[in-house]
Amino acid sequence: MSDMIGADLVDLDLSADTKEAAARALAARMVARGRVTDLEGFLADVAAREAQMPTGLDGGIGIPHCRSVHVTEPTLAFGRSAAGIDFGAPDGPADLVFLIAAPAGADDAHLTILSSLARKLMNADFTAALRAADTARAAAALIRGDEPPAQQEARTAAASAPEDTAVVPAAASAGTTAGSTAPTAAASAAGTGTSGTSSTSTGTGAPAEPGARDEADAPGTPGAPAAEAAGTVPVPALGQDEPRPFRIVAVTSCPTGIAHTYMAAESLENAGREAGVELVVETQGSAGFARLDPAVIAAADGVILAHDVPVRDKDRFAGKPTVDVGVKAGINRPAELIAEVREKAARGEVSAPAHAPAGTPVERAGDATEGYGTKLRTWLMSGVSYMVPFVAAGGLLIALGFAIGGWQVDKAPSVMDHFVWTQADSWGALLFQIGGVAFKFLVPVLAGYIAYGMADRPGLVPGFVGGAIALDAGAGFLGGLAAGLIAGGVVLAIQRVPIPAVLRGIMPVVVIPLVSSAITGFLMLVVIGKPIASAQKGLTDWLSGLTGTNAVLLGALLGLMMCFDLGGPVNKVAYAFATAGIAVTDPSDSAMQIMAAVMAAGMVPPLAMALATTVRGRLFTPAERENGKAAWVLGASFISEGAIPFAAADPLRVIPSAMAGGALTGALSMAFGATLRAPHGGVFVVPLIGSPLLYLVAIAAGVCVTTALVVVLKGMRGQAPGSGTTGPAAQEAGTPKDTGQPVAA
Repeated sequence: MSDMIGADLVDLDLSADTKEAAARALAARMVARGRVTDLEGFLADVAAREAQMPTGLDGGIGIPHCRSVHVTEPTLAFGRSAAGIDFGAPDGPADLVFLIAAPAGADDAHLTILSSLARKLMNADFTAALRAADTARAAAALIRGDEPPAQQEARTAAASAPEDTAVVPAAASAGTTAGSTAPTAAASAAGTGTSGTSSTSTGTGAPAEPGARDEADAPGTPGAPAAEAAGTVPVPALGQDEPRPFRIVAVTSCPTGIAHTYMAAESLENAGREAGVELVVETQGSAGFARLDPAVIAAADGVILAHDVPVRDKDRFAGKPTVDVGVKAGINRPAELIAEVREKAARGEVSAPAHAPAGTPVERAGDATEGYGTKLRTWLMSGVSYMVPFVAAGGLLIALGFAIGGWQVDKAPSVMDHFVWTQADSWGALLFQIGGVAFKFLVPVLAGYIAYGMADRPGLVPGFVGGAIALDAGAGFLGGLAAGLIAGGVVLAIQRVPIPAVLRGIMPVVVIPLVSSAITGFLMLVVIGKPIASAQKGLTDWLSGLTGTNAVLLGALLGLMMCFDLGGPVNKVAYAFATAGIAVTDPSDSAMQIMAAVMAAGMVPPLAMALATTVRGRLFTPAERENGKAAWVLGASFISEGAIPFAAADPLRVIPSAMAGGALTGALSMAFGATLRAPHGGVFVVPLIGSPLLYLVAIAAGVCVTTALVVVLKGMRGQAPGSGTTGPAAQEAGTPKDTGQPVAA
């Protein structure tokens, strides 16, 4: 870890009073060292990770972290706050703050080292030593695992002292004593001590991976030396006369796979030793994961899954008492989880808890604060996110087919019966027919992955079946939504039914697909399929009849939705609504007008930000001006996410401005009667747009309005927030001094 942190990346007098300010102060040191290339972009990535789950831990620790394209090499910065900073930990503010920055493609070795730091943070001796460190150099050495000079002197004195003389090293203030069997702070930093992660050597002389244990561990503790090197975690050995302890296997994982994954593992292992159970953990982190030995799983009496991303190969743990929670529960209350899984085993309860069916993030324990509205949105977005690539591929293929083969290409015979290699019409028909096949998957994929979001893999079969029935019945997009929700609900209901042990093996392969598909199919064919089809036809007819003022208002509404969250759920709802209308062989003019309005409005925010950084660059940071250059291409390609860096940095000015411009563009596009058959492509499909010149006028008008509003609003605030920071840390990191020149925060 010597190249990850130095004294220049340590601030023992961190004066920040918010987690955002703390991240900025520590990240500025990384910028000064050349480890971060774009301060604002990196902080946006940190904020996005923080939004997924607070990074505060019990014991006064905050550990913001992320993987980012703006990081050149793995870097760690440390700050110590006297007042404490709120990182969302249950027990209050954090006084020890670690900012971990990993490149988007960080190598496994560096990530393994970072994971070892996460394990150290569960060691009270290590954190006590950090709180006692009096210089930045000493703190950096402790984090790296170097032996401090004072302790080297103590070791030398101990070696030269008489055998009956005890020498107390300088690290004793951290609660350690040389010459005793208690771990020293330096030993903790090196990965040894009470955490149970000793640096036992392997047969090749290389140190074992973090988490390997010495055979001298307490009785009943599963030794796993060189487990990751071997690729699996072996079965613990027991003596002939030793009673068999309770055995638990666990999996930990978090979205970034750097910190919480390994903290939860360490916490569970420590709690397992205290409870006298055998507990083996599989950490599914960024550095990959060593698969638990199947024999270990087979011998386990219970399973603990502490995760915030889906557990890989979760079927391995089927049929065992299981506690399924968020990763922070594994850190904060491991003893309770162990007690809970033992209680489940005593009762013979092997199905997942009612609030945590198989492995979907929206249903696991720990998300009890989420309402059903939030869960419903997540389920629907799961289906839409899997459907969009089919829409893009199929729509662009159809658009290219029309471009090459002409507007009569939809009347061409099947290319299986008639294809001439030298005729453009045949190639156009080929592309059109491939795109048509891709479009036939839209509703089944939508329904299948809504059910998947609710019930994991068992929901796929009934979801796809229900979606296909919705397509055949003419229920379309609305039918797919209903089919997915029904299929997922049916699977969840089946999973809650107590099942005899003899049937558990065939449940996921035979019983669940059979019963759930039959129930979903019955409901779609007999009960709700026809009413939804009628509603879908009525909606289509209403849209086809929209003219004049009504059409303009619809365009404005769709424009507002497209620019509200720039690729988020509201944006995707508007986009899915538009693509559903053209996902037929012969869409109506109204459906193609809606598609045109949606795409035009979605192009406005990034193009406007690009223009604003060009005409009034002094209102933006250098990083934002660089992002503005890329936003030209992103906006022209209909990628609304190109405006996210600007919205994240200044949402109160950027988002309302973007919505105003998007609403104008959507309204003008509908008023001009512009049509679009392709669901994507931006300016690259302009030749396929009806009334292309007026369409471009609508986009230009919206871009100008958004640009003007952004420039005016940013100009009204005068000096940008944060531009007056002239403290030593800020100047050292290259933060501009207060020159009176506005710079965006």
